[in-house]
Amino acid sequence: MTGKGAFLKRITSRLQMRSVNVGEKLDGTSPPSVFIGKSGYPKVYVGPMLTPEAGDTSVLDTPEAWIPGHKTQDEIIRYRLDLVRGKHRVGIKDLDNRLVQKLQEISLATSSVDSEAQFSYQPRGFMFNEEHTPYGPSAPIERFDIGNVRWEQHMQAAHYDTDLKATEAVVGLYNDGVMFSQIQKAFSTGTFGLGKNRRLVPTRWSITAVDSALANHLYDEVMYYETLDRYLVYEFSSLNNRYLVLLTPTPWQYEWIEAFIHVMGEATVVFGDSEILRPKKEYPSVGGCYYSCKFAVLEALSRMKKQAGAIVLREAYEDYVPLGVFNVRENVRNALSRQPLEFDSMRSALGHMSNRLKLPLSRFMEQSRVMKDLLSHRQTTLSGF
Repeated sequence: MTGKGAFLKRITSRLQMRSVNVGEKLDGTSPPSVFIGKSGYPKVYVGPMLTPEAGDTSVLDTPEAWIPGHKTQDEIIRYRLDLVRGKHRVGIKDLDNRLVQKLQEISLATSSVDSEAQFSYQPRGFMFNEEHTPYGPSAPIERFDIGNVRWEQHMQAAHYDTDLKATEAVVGLYNDGVMFSQIQKAFSTGTFGLGKNRRLVPTRWSITAVDSALANHLYDEVMYYETLDRYLVYEFSSLNNRYLVLLTPTPWQYEWIEAFIHVMGEATVVFGDSEILRPKKEYPSVGGCYYSCKFAVLEALSRMKKQAGAIVLREAYEDYVPLGVFNVRENVRNALSRQPLEFDSMRSALGHMSNRLKLPLSRFMEQSRVMKDLLSHRQTTLSGF
């Protein structure tokens, strides 16, 4: 993922932020939150994410609540930079490690967990990444204690079922109404799966794994439904992004195209990827957001009990900051929860979308496969958009 990955890395490397200031000892809570790194895999840095705040701090690590709660980009960044990451290196199969067991307890918790940590030195720095949410200062953790933890009952049952495959656990928990962020954290700490196969999964990989597992499950369901009979356009804007979702009266085909427009002074760039009829086998060039968006679209189609094609266009504007793929998942979910505009033709739908975008539609078309294919079948051109 050299193109988009290098671009966003350039953006995040310039960010100047101030994270929470804590000492070598921290008494507070975990929202609950954990982080599993990937550097050095299969021996990785693991640890809790803590805040010096007491009480209910769940909002700091519940992305599903931020957009419905009208949280601003600055508020979300402040939430995340208030989280301190503790680090200790372990093997991915070392689930008997006492720290790992405490992380599993945190990941299964229903509410914030009272926590106390001793670090090797004062935590410092911060981290932004295009895949996972940011966090504040970090340091090696020497001692970590937690208070009483109450586990979420459905996740507790999945944890104790050592004959249940991890993917089956993920799908089952989703069907039981457990939030994506809760499932992902527990998946990353190795709490699900066949007993002999359980292991820690780096946070970045676990997000994509859960998005992909749920998308594949919903795809298998949606493929049996009748197709839409008209074109539907959904729109939603938040966190310095605009999203336009076009559902088409066709069998399943999916395209994700995103434009970054003068973000931090950079030139405008457009990235995209797609699949037609069958799920993409290779890792998408645009990264994990491809699966996050796909899951959100298929979730909506499952709710509608319809099959359709989906073209999703995103514009990120000047003050945009990479906050992780939750940004895509939750924005697309919110877009698809709104009342759509209905159109009788591809041309009229694209004409409306063109009027809602800052970039000319032709810039998105340069990265398109699905739109070009649909236009050619309908003998429609871009002249006039």
